Parts: sequence; C-alpha cells; structure tokens
Amino acid sequence: MTKSALQTARATYVPKVPAALRGAVKATEGEYTQSAADQEDIKRLFPNTYGMPIITFEKSNDKKALPAVNAGVILSGGQAPGGHNVIAGLFDGLKAINKDSRLYGFILGPGGLIEHKYMELTAGIIDSYRNTGGFDMIGSGRTKLETEEQFDKGLEILKELGISALVIIGGDDSNTNACVLAEYYKSTGAGVQVIGCPKTIDGDLKNRQIETSFGFDTACKVYSEVIGNIERDCNSAQKYWHFIKLMGRSASHIALECALQTQPNICIISEEVEDRNMSLDDIVTYIASIVAKRAEAGDNFGTALIPEGLIEFVPAMKRLIAELNDYLAKHDAEFKMIKKSEQRTYIISKLTKENSELYASLPEGVARQLTLDRDPHGNVQVSLIETEKLLSEMVGKKLSEWKKAGKYSGKFSALHHFFGYEGRCAAPSNYDADYCYSLGYTASCLIASGKTGYMSSIRNTTAPADKWIAGGIPVTMMMNMERRHGEVKPVIQKALVKLDGAPFKAFAARRDEWALTTAYVYPGPIQYFGPTEVCDEPTKTLQLEQEHS
Repeated sequence: MTKSALQTARATYVPKVPAALRGAVKATEGEYTQSAADQEDIKRLFPNTYGMPIITFEKSNDKKALPAVNAGVILSGGQAPGGHNVIAGLFDGLKAINKDSRLYGFILGPGGLIEHKYMELTAGIIDSYRNTGGFDMIGSGRTKLETEEQFDKGLEILKELGISALVIIGGDDSNTNACVLAEYYKSTGAGVQVIGCPKTIDGDLKNRQIETSFGFDTACKVYSEVIGNIERDCNSAQKYWHFIKLMGRSASHIALECALQTQPNICIISEEVEDRNMSLDDIVTYIASIVAKRAEAGDNFGTALIPEGLIEFVPAMKRLIAELNDYLAKHDAEFKMIKKSEQRTYIISKLTKENSELYASLPEGVARQLTLDRDPHGNVQVSLIETEKLLSEMVGKKLSEWKKAGKYSGKFSALHHFFGYEGRCAAPSNYDADYCYSLGYTASCLIASGKTGYMSSIRNTTAPADKWIAGGIPVTMMMNMERRHGEVKPVIQKALVKLDGAPFKAFAARRDEWALTTAYVYPGPIQYFGPTEVCDEPTKTLQLEQEHS
C-alpha cells in the first residue's frame, strides 16, 4: 500500500503516556459513587455495577507475572480520530500483562459480536495502524446491544475464543449499552468483564473524571483550520456571508470551541437559545441585526457558525420534535404508506394545535426533513436538516423587509457550508494520539484489576503527559433516566455546554466585539512536528475549564 510522507513519519511517533503507566501498576480505590440523577431507579436497574468506587492507577513495585488475557474490542458508532491508538494502547497493555495475551477485533461494530464476525489483531496489524485516523482497522457500526438474546449470542463467541474481557469504544449511547451488558454478564456469572472508552467528536461525553471525549481535539482543529481559511477568503473578497453548520448532534461544544479558535462574527449556541426561550424568529433577528450593523460600516460580509443540533433547542421546535418522535414511533408503518405529497397534511392533522401550526409554518423542505427516518436511537437525524440554509433564507427575507422600511441599505449574499465528515477520520493530533493510547492502555489495567462496568479515564490532560492521571470510573456514575422511543430508559447523561462554565463565559465576553470588528484568527493545519506549544496544545475549552476548576 502506498503511503504519504506524513503517514510514514507518523507511523514512528511514540505516544506520550502518564508516568504511572510505565511499568507495573496498582489500582487504588477512591470515593464510592452514585448516578448523575435518578439514583434509586439506576440502582434498581444496575444492582451489580452501581455505586462502585473511582479507581486511580499508581506505580507498583510488585512485578509478579499475571496470567494471559484474551480480550475483544468493538468500535461503536461514528468515527473519531484516535480510535486506532486506543486499540494499540489496549494491545500493548495486554502484552505487558503477559506476552501470550491475545486481542480480537469484532468487525463493523457491535453487530460483529452478535454475528460472530471477528479477526485476531496481531502486532503486524496493530503497527500498520498506529497514529492513523479512521476506524478502518476493524470498522464500526451502529447496532444497539440491548436485548438478552443479543448478549447471549455474543457470549457464545466470547466463550469459544476464551475472551474474558470486552472493550467497547463509543459515545454515550454505546457506553450505555456497555453498562447494560456489564450488568447482565455480572448478574448471570458469565465471567466476562466489560470496559468502555469515551469516544465522540461532539464532546458531550464528559464529567469531572472524563475531561474530554477523544476525537474532539482533532475534529475541532480540522474544522477551525477550514473556518479560518473561509474567514480569510471572506475578508479578501468582502462580498459574502458564510453560514457554516458544524457537526454536533446535541451539544454545541464543537461550535463553541471553533468560535474560541477562530473568532467569527456570529456563533449561535443551542443551549443559550433554549435557556433564553428564543424562537426561530429571535435567532433570525439577532443574525440580521449584526449583518445590518456591519453593513452600516461598509462590511457586507461575515461568518456565522451554526451548531448542527440547533433546531432541537428552539423550545417550540423541541416540543414539536418530541411529539413527532412519539407519534412516528407508534405509527411509522402507517405514515410510510401515505403518499409523499400528502404526508405534510397528514402530520398537520395528527398534531396538537400549537405544534400543528408551527409545523404548517415551516418551509416545505424543513418540514419534510423532520419526518425522515429516525436514527437507531429514535432521534431526528439533525445532520439532514439544512439549518444553515433555513437561517440564511430567513435572514435574507428579514433584511428585505427592513430595506423596504428604510432600516437597511446593505447587500446580502450568502454561501453555505457543512463541516462534519471532514473531521471524523483525520490523522489524530498529538493530543488525541497520546490521550487515546493512554485510554487504551488504561483499559488493559482495568481488565488486569478485575474491573467491569468501568470507563477508562485520563485526567489532568492540560499538564505534560507524564503528569496525566490514569484510572477508571463506574459507567453508572454518568447515568440518568430519559425518554427514548416513547419509553423511559437508563442512559448516560449528555454533557451540554454550561452557560455558567468558563468556555462559554470567555466567548460571551467577546462576541459583541467579534460581531462588528473583523477579528478573525487563522489557526492553520494541525501541526505534528515542532515546538510543543504548537503541536501539543489542547483545546481552548479544556484549557479554560482546567484554569477554573
């Protein structure tokens, strides 16, 4: 296989790891835990894995030989930079336990476990994927592990291969499933440990112990480079408004981080929209006002960042979507039988008055996008809703009204972008390469310590890597009860942007200045070689959170 110069050079990069992971380790138990909310419900559902202590790994002088371990690994959900390094760290950690340990990868995600599709991951395979982007070593998938039938089917192949530990690398939904699986295997005495690793470029899987989900750093750097390039073009041509939608299913962490890195004229934060009970028209008026003020200064150009999940955070839209989700969960087959040309009228007739009126007022395209097939978790596929076009169209309409009323005399020409897939499989930044390798290695330490129902955790990551703290937290600690597919289920609580948090406050303090001045910052491409302040810098979000923690 032909490799680029960068691929060849990156293959030799040795990830930096916490000092505690060099050599023998011992597990130290910390405080006992409880779930994020709904403690009684979660405790009742997870009697075998609830309330376990936080684990921290420290150096050990006890270098006794441990028995070989056969482990399995699954990549679940959307891709995120660094997944291959998690597997490499896990492989190296298992071999450090005992050179005869073996690692099996299940093909194309959780479905590979159920369908018994796997491959043994040898040193040769692992070495060819170190420090690379993508999930193509074993592939990923979105099959949900949620039924006892699936668990039992998976257990057949685990027993056949002598696998006593399974590592699931995924986001909040995948790790929720890992927690359910850990509980089931513990309750039935299956003899299989289940460990999770926090993955999602969205950045919404975090808490005090999980500082960030892997891939967020790299993806934000990729998007910020391109946003910076667009800002420079924008400032050079001085005739376009660029509406840029950024990936992030629910939380606005990506949009906020990219705003902190590039200083655009406008960045909408979904969580603020919801907190302030803003309507779609309020958002449009806010954007149009900045366009008009810049036009007064002769600046008929600018950049606006729009989070992918925005539409679900507009309170009236959220109520509409919740009713649509519940209705379609129960009447999906009936809905699909109706002619496409009549589906809009059908939906309008089935909704409550307020939601029916709002749905009827939406442009045809957006209304149709709201009724498209749900994702496997029963959610609207927000990436299919062209929010950036909806907003720019509505802003253009409002500006035309203002022009007729003599309130605006500028020119408005919009261009649209959606940055999502471009960032999911990038070669991981040094931060993600190091962080992911450490997460994988820590997962092997959790296995060696006999733990199950834990998520691998690396903390203090704004410090040099040798000062990072490795450990694990019980997945039940992150859970609460939420409505999904019309039912209340236990899930990992999504970490949304905190409006009282340091990152948002830093943005809010400067956004009015960025709106009217052209204060663009151009981060440039990810740097892999050179001074540490250029190559190893963590996200602005993480730096601000750690400064104020």
